[in-house]
Amino acid sequence: MPYRILYDPLMSSKPLILPLASLLLSTAAFAAPDTIYHGGAILTMAGPEPTYVEALAVEEGRITFAGSKAEALALKDDGTALVDLGGKALLPGFIDGHSHYYNSLQVANQCQLYAPPSGPGKDVPSIIAELKRYAAERRIPKGELIVGYGYDDTVMPDGRLLNRDDLDEAFPENPVRIDHVSMHGGVLNSLALAKYGISAETKTPAGGIIVRKPGTEEPWGLIMETAFMPVFEQSEPMTPEQEIEWSKAGQMLYAAAGITTAQDGATHLGPLQAMKRASEAGANVIDVVVYPFITDLDNILAALPASEWGAYRNRFKIGGVKITIDGSPQGRTAFFTTPYLTGGPGGEENWKGEPTFPQLMVNQMVRKVYRMKVPLILHCNGDAAIDAFLSAYEFARGDDYSEPWNVTTIHTQFMRKDHIPKYVKYGIRPSFYTLHTFYFADAHIANRGPEQAAYISPMRDAIDAGLRPSNHTDFVVAPLDQMMMLSSAVNRVSRAGKEVGLDQRITAYEGLKAMTEWGAEQYGEEASKGTLAVGKLADLVILDRDPLQVEAAAIRDIQVVETIKEGRTVFPAP
Repeated sequence: MPYRILYDPLMSSKPLILPLASLLLSTAAFAAPDTIYHGGAILTMAGPEPTYVEALAVEEGRITFAGSKAEALALKDDGTALVDLGGKALLPGFIDGHSHYYNSLQVANQCQLYAPPSGPGKDVPSIIAELKRYAAERRIPKGELIVGYGYDDTVMPDGRLLNRDDLDEAFPENPVRIDHVSMHGGVLNSLALAKYGISAETKTPAGGIIVRKPGTEEPWGLIMETAFMPVFEQSEPMTPEQEIEWSKAGQMLYAAAGITTAQDGATHLGPLQAMKRASEAGANVIDVVVYPFITDLDNILAALPASEWGAYRNRFKIGGVKITIDGSPQGRTAFFTTPYLTGGPGGEENWKGEPTFPQLMVNQMVRKVYRMKVPLILHCNGDAAIDAFLSAYEFARGDDYSEPWNVTTIHTQFMRKDHIPKYVKYGIRPSFYTLHTFYFADAHIANRGPEQAAYISPMRDAIDAGLRPSNHTDFVVAPLDQMMMLSSAVNRVSRAGKEVGLDQRITAYEGLKAMTEWGAEQYGEEASKGTLAVGKLADLVILDRDPLQVEAAAIRDIQVVETIKEGRTVFPAP
């Protein structure tokens, strides 16, 4: 019969193997499996406690058996491949809680400027040097746009920030755009500002930031939020060949991280059509779920009515709608009830940030999505933004909470304790962003103070209250590294070595739940994904070590060995 394999409380390497009648599965209806996995830590992710089986069988892209090795081997025939895991760990494929998949198609042709340890962007000279190296290596001709991503102003030493003049001096004959690590803004040189129609005459829009050169109205390079949206929306067109090849390359970034379901978390019509064309051309090796951005929703509905949403076609589906109602805390554009300790990004005093849209407009947006009866993902970072979301949610529902509605708040970083009961009452799922406890905690401590910074992404309190949150990287804001993300939730230690809200640490098993079962629930796909159970898709990841059997500090060093989508290996590339 199948077995549950448990480990003793002292975390010894010797498993305790106990019969588990509840995992007894009928196999009479299935043909001989294509593949049987055995010889490792096969972690099903089903149930409140870690449950392991000795073997997993896959037939035609679905799991047909999970139980003892002896029973699995009794199912094989001459055509069955036996895969000995050699002590490695096998888990359900990781579910991307939130990222910007479409950007992955672009980053292969952009310059990486993350701050250490993820990249070389430690200061302005390092950024310029890396841009020059990149431009020379790519032989970028004069006049062609150069794009970098990952600029983090919060780690620049002595407050010396990148500006237009730095980029003009280094690249006088190329437009240059360096996207901020928050993905809510960027630094542009003079030619890029001209390319996007931004000048001294450009008025700063409501909810936007245009940093001006001291003593003038000239843009000094950094633009944020609503001022940046027109730039963000003007993605460079791809040829039909590039749509396919770049889609494959982008999805391999996800597959290399063990991800089998990816999200594009703010989709406009042009990129949506490009992703759809690529999927129809057979480019997708993993599932891609897109969420049209609210400001482009009517255009998208005209092209793709809601009746065509919600179902995969060629591993591509429209999952719902995305609304953004504030900015980023590290960019000091998130919306708070109290002022930033360091002022605004343009030197504003008594700065609390601003909502992306006024409350009345947010109310109407949320109600529109509710009436469409499709899922909603809504970006809110600051506590005032979460207040605004909850007000809009209550307005949209009009005191009628009888029907479930799939709503996820993205980031939800500065959730207060008093927000959690409302999330429980309304059945709202937070998707947290615990990587900030590593990458940006020091900026949050400076901007918001140690007490509020310690409570970012309060996963412990949320789980204890009965919520089932997901976790995410927000790629390209942070690198696609699911083990680093898991480590940040378990350890909550900043890159400077500071402990950040240790009372909000979670167990490695809970962290994996947020990447598998609870992530599948976020997409309404728990019947087919998230756990290793008979009938579910054989979306799998093989790790070189079991995250539950290593020291917490070593989780970040675990490597993805193989990623399998519906029984087929997609990473490493066949």
